[in-house]
Amino acid sequence: MKQNRAGLITLAFVTIAIILAVLKDFNLVSIPDVFLVVTRWALAVVLFIYAVLRKNLTTWILVCMVLGVFLGIDYPNVAVAMQPLSKGFIKLVKTIVGPILFATLVYGIAGHSDLKQVGRMAWKSMLYFYCATTVALFIGLAAINISQAGAGVNIQNMPHTELPKPVKDLADESILQTLPDHIHWLYKTLAFFRNIFPENIAKSIYDAQILQIVIFSIIFGVGLAMVDEKKRKPMVDFCESLSETMFKFTNVIMYFAPIGVGAAMAYTVGHMGVEILKNLFMLVATLYVALFAFILLVMLPIALYIKLPILKFINAIKEPVSIAFATTSSDAALPKAMSAMEKFGVPRKIVSFVIPTGYSFNLDGTTLYLSLASIFVAQAAGMHLSFGEQLLIVFTLMITSKGVAAIPRASLIILIATADQFGLPTFIIAAILGIDELMDMGRTSLNVIGNCLATVVIAKWEGEFNPDYIETEEV
Repeated sequence: MKQNRAGLITLAFVTIAIILAVLKDFNLVSIPDVFLVVTRWALAVVLFIYAVLRKNLTTWILVCMVLGVFLGIDYPNVAVAMQPLSKGFIKLVKTIVGPILFATLVYGIAGHSDLKQVGRMAWKSMLYFYCATTVALFIGLAAINISQAGAGVNIQNMPHTELPKPVKDLADESILQTLPDHIHWLYKTLAFFRNIFPENIAKSIYDAQILQIVIFSIIFGVGLAMVDEKKRKPMVDFCESLSETMFKFTNVIMYFAPIGVGAAMAYTVGHMGVEILKNLFMLVATLYVALFAFILLVMLPIALYIKLPILKFINAIKEPVSIAFATTSSDAALPKAMSAMEKFGVPRKIVSFVIPTGYSFNLDGTTLYLSLASIFVAQAAGMHLSFGEQLLIVFTLMITSKGVAAIPRASLIILIATADQFGLPTFIIAAILGIDELMDMGRTSLNVIGNCLATVVIAKWEGEFNPDYIETEEV
């Protein structure tokens, strides 16, 4: 009863704060800035008390996100200085990625010795990933053509910020020069598959090359499964103990999540400011409408078709999605997403295979954004692209986007490379830099949602989804 009363009071304060902000922004009522500041921090106190009463990690994460926004608005310099806390949290989480992937994959494969199932999961996962990301590309393409967000943008006043150059392999470039243009796509595709194999597993873990870690772990697990029982058991037991330890390690680190997430939001608002949204509001709005369209037109029908308990699924993924939204890093949400899906009823062997693989092949939000942003650049430059030319860009992105690392702003490199390839002016991308973090929040969240949903789809396909295992855990 006490929590319900606190929830109603909090909702009332939030509603009042939103109404006052809208009235102020649209100049409907003259409201002193001091009054708005007092209202915001009164709300902050109410939210803090509500979080104390709830004693729930998700509540603390969401409350700290709001507090971070308030800090960024009212004390931008302090907010920017908070960045090391968010970076520290992300670094702490990334220490888990390598060990947890290796342990769960090896145990999932060698511990059950069902190599045929591994093969089935591989082709089923890849089929699902390519279908989902292809639809995402076309939804992004449709959204930007409908909104025409780039048309009418004044590129004369755009900043000419120096952009990072796509890294080029000199050996690959020399070989490409000896090949005719129509064969380049084949070489680049095969070069991508070449690069997924680890040269040094320690280096792969250091560089957070998730797909390379996955490939090594799968081959290691297959090799271990082929060893006789006496020699296999100690390593399988070790991997089981390591995976359990890393999941507990994740739970410990998550106590720091509200601080890391709040600092990330404070830095974003303090560094970016609210003013920049007015210039590129249509692009941001188009992206978020397209992301919601993907959820409603693709994810929801899939969820209904497989008879997914949607409310329980939302409850299961809210923590990893909140972390992904605030930190703009899929990596930061990976350990929590894996443990959440296991508690949701998906077997660990499926979770440990599908989610890490999806981090390279099933980035729905990123692929949608890339097709949308590419056409936005052309529209802003006044270049008319035929439907055939737009399709060519989309098919190119279908290949290049699969190599996007699950780290903040990695998609920007792909966007620059695509713009270079098709003669689009890259300086326009500099204008996107200012709001890229805001857009990255949405697309990274969709990446995490898509990969969590994929685990349930594959588990259902394998006949191993166990909804009776679903449990709720208050941290």
